[in-house]
Amino acid sequence: MARIAIGIEYDGSAYSGWQTQGHARTVQSEVETALSSVGDHPIAITAAGRTDAGVHALSQVAHFDTQANRSLQAWVLGSNALLPGDISVLWAHAVPDDFHARFSALSRSYVYRILNRAMRPALDRLRVCWRRGPIDAGRMHAAAQALVGQHDFTSFRAAQCQSRIAVRRLERISVSRAGEIVDIEVQANAFLHHMVRNIAGALLAVGCGDRPPQWIAEVLATRDRTKAGVTAPPEGLYFAGVDYPSGFGLPSGRLRGERQGVTP
Repeated sequence: MARIAIGIEYDGSAYSGWQTQGHARTVQSEVETALSSVGDHPIAITAAGRTDAGVHALSQVAHFDTQANRSLQAWVLGSNALLPGDISVLWAHAVPDDFHARFSALSRSYVYRILNRAMRPALDRLRVCWRRGPIDAGRMHAAAQALVGQHDFTSFRAAQCQSRIAVRRLERISVSRAGEIVDIEVQANAFLHHMVRNIAGALLAVGCGDRPPQWIAEVLATRDRTKAGVTAPPEGLYFAGVDYPSGFGLPSGRLRGERQGVTP
């Protein structure tokens, strides 16, 4: 039995999230169906992180076990020949039995993308969060630095989040503008349910001038979800990648300059 890790890119617009769920169409079920056909036996995959309905991925990582004798190229090309056009397997690597896509991860990264212009988007309407009024990205970046470090992120978790504890280590967060695009990039050891979207919603309130920059630190300290404002919509969120110990030999999931040539 061999264990294979794969990197997956997908547009989540047409799916009810990553995880298989009854009769809903999900990314996981599509990938498992394709891999099972290539391997000629049922294959179940485990991902580094789950994404919600409408959320995208630049480099999701998953692993599976197989008894089939296939080359790594065959897993990539074969599955892509069977997958719908909005899902693509980027790479495949053989990994040892102790590798686990979720539990072996050192950190995970997300990008939240905002289109800031007067006119609503047409082509990217399902791939960005649109804001008509002016946004101050520098103000958002300064406010966001209060979140760096190990904190209780209860104020930024979904009410239905099932995690036992809300403490996470946020390694870095940045907000930058390139023309009409404002990107929030976040890297942490792990994330709570809706954590990035709730952070994005709060930072947008700062960027639009509705809240002062120090409000972010104040909200974090309250440990009260009702104080943090609205949840940003799913369309702008991208699972950007995962970092693993170098011994596994997998592509880096770091945000800057190492996205396999793919940008959101």
